Amino acid sequence: MVLLSSGPKWPTLPDYFHDWALVDVETSGLRPGRDRVLSLAILTLDAQGNRTGEFSTLLDPGCDPGPVHIHGLTRARLAGAPTFEEIAPRVGALLRGRVLVAHNAQFDYDFLAHEFAHVRSWVPVSRRLCTLALNRLVGPGTPDLKLGTLAAHYGVRQEKAHDAQDDVRVLSGILRGSLGAAEQLGLTLPLLECPPRQDYKPYVPKTPCAYRNPGRLAPGGPLVQGMKVAITGETRVSREELVARSVAAGLNMMTSVSGQTGVVVTNDPGAGSAKLKRAAHEGVPLVDEPTYLRLLEDVRPGQAKGTARPVPVPVPVPVPVPVSVPAPSLPAQRAVLAGRRVLVLGGTHEAAAEARARAVALGASAAVNLSASVSDVVVLPGGETDRRMTRIAVLGLRVHDADWLRAPVQEPAEGKPEDTVAVLVRGAVLDLPGTDTDTGTAWTLAATWRQQTACEVDLVAFAVDGRELVPGDEDFVFYGAPEHPDGTVRLATDGPTEQAVSVDLERLPLEIHRVVIAAAIDGAATFSDVGAVEITATCGIGAAPAARATLDAATTERTMILAELYRRGEGWRLRAVGQGYDHGLADLARGYGVDVAE
Repeated sequence: MVLLSSGPKWPTLPDYFHDWALVDVETSGLRPGRDRVLSLAILTLDAQGNRTGEFSTLLDPGCDPGPVHIHGLTRARLAGAPTFEEIAPRVGALLRGRVLVAHNAQFDYDFLAHEFAHVRSWVPVSRRLCTLALNRLVGPGTPDLKLGTLAAHYGVRQEKAHDAQDDVRVLSGILRGSLGAAEQLGLTLPLLECPPRQDYKPYVPKTPCAYRNPGRLAPGGPLVQGMKVAITGETRVSREELVARSVAAGLNMMTSVSGQTGVVVTNDPGAGSAKLKRAAHEGVPLVDEPTYLRLLEDVRPGQAKGTARPVPVPVPVPVPVPVSVPAPSLPAQRAVLAGRRVLVLGGTHEAAAEARARAVALGASAAVNLSASVSDVVVLPGGETDRRMTRIAVLGLRVHDADWLRAPVQEPAEGKPEDTVAVLVRGAVLDLPGTDTDTGTAWTLAATWRQQTACEVDLVAFAVDGRELVPGDEDFVFYGAPEHPDGTVRLATDGPTEQAVSVDLERLPLEIHRVVIAAAIDGAATFSDVGAVEITATCGIGAAPAARATLDAATTERTMILAELYRRGEGWRLRAVGQGYDHGLADLARGYGVDVAE
């Protein structure tokens, strides 16, 4: 493993020269838009790391301050503090033209975005850098990546945790140390584009349909609560009133048509609209507006979500999940590379995948990027021209050819072996310990791929019931809807080549049996262009990973099931899947019962 200097030297690479705005917020809760900022601190640095500005303040949020036992900000302390509207101009001036930096940056950015939305404005930054994501790439060899742990590693004194002013001071030292470590490794900074947005709005609670989808309207039969209804074309009653009456009756109003739609309302069945064409293709029944209005007068009770079915209905699984695939059998050599982390360079996609699988079978974990945790590099044909080879030579890492994996020399890995991290092969299963119900800690599954990947990769999640279908479209979490309305499943983007899905297992409805996490490529590229995808499972922000897997299963495919969290008795399990499909995200989503607009 690479032992990096933790000295305070500021980096010298021009690619690292930016004007920085370091930010920390303390909040009344964890959901941006619903909860409010109580305390804000900003520290600005120039491209050489010199301090150029500083600002901190308490804020009057106009609401309950929330978990006082964490941040210590009582109503009495906040009394008389300014509102965000009063300080917004000064905050905007400090942020404008700078890269926003925070630890778990999406959290701070989203809270600021909603605060600016309250005053009819937007965050005036175009890029952000998450020091948590940066240190996941660096791999500094610390027990975890929490702010206090990284502060100790980089030689920064932390005086008062959960104090915005002290946290942002600590963050400046962590940024300095992290940038220096990243420069030693030759890493590209995970700067995330976030152009000013005007579509953030104050939180408005969504009210997804409370009933399960009972299926299609039977000929001459009644409407049933939970039935998916789409309307197309002109209506005599205003569309808004028709939708409002339908929602009040317990129906699930949709803006598109799929095989899960129960009925389409139209006064012109020959109009040839996209919805009508889709309805004809799927065999969805049509009714006119007068008939629909009569049916609305007697909507039958449906089955509420979250209640168990007394008799399970056997339905074929629309998207097959592979059975567990045992690890390669190498009992005599299983621990040869224990505690080692191996990076494979060069070779064809298949050859590189085989090399990584061999390393894992020998007890190592497989890396997809060069980091401080890498102990060995395997160079396949063509790998000698990889731009990282120069940096690998400077760092003095062990370099091997493919033959080394057939008869590796048993040498102790430098540093502490990752003996607490379960390295999962494709199909392997891990029982998850319970979450901390006092703090609401969720499990997070993060996916990372090669920094040089040119195509866009998107993470998505499906919360499915016993039929392997989403109970409602809101149970599909993706870039267009990155959070379930109840906050139990969330998508976060931490960098150009890293995204994560967090799941609050303790609060998931009982009807949710499984959360499927997948990756989809935008455009014509395939996973052979992306290469291996590494997933890590953690419980808590910055916590040490409980499990890690490197998935090479997909080659020509454009979508891939990465992993799944599923119920097992009273607990939950994690399975590393790695099943690829040639079709795109829309087809994958339809397989789980999601209505996808054409």
